[in-house]
Amino acid sequence: MISNWCTLSFSDLIQQYAKVQSNLTQQVKALASGGGSLATPGRFLLLQFQMSQVTQIGDSISNLIAQVQSMINASVRNQKGG
Repeated sequence: MISNWCTLSFSDLIQQYAKVQSNLTQQVKALASGGGSLATPGRFLLLQFQMSQVTQIGDSISNLIAQVQSMINASVRNQKGG
């Protein structure tokens, strides 16, 4: 049996997300400052798709943190006895 486990900390996750956001921001700035020559329909659609992906990743991270917080709160309540 092959194990495909990997370890990822919250800080690693946030750092990688920040890199993706930064890369996308640089692409948008380059497109905006490059004039009409860079703003092809295909490139614009690709940036829109990447923006939606960054938004989905951010939402997933937010949901993950909320779930962990909920589990911690439930554990604390259980320790207090109700």
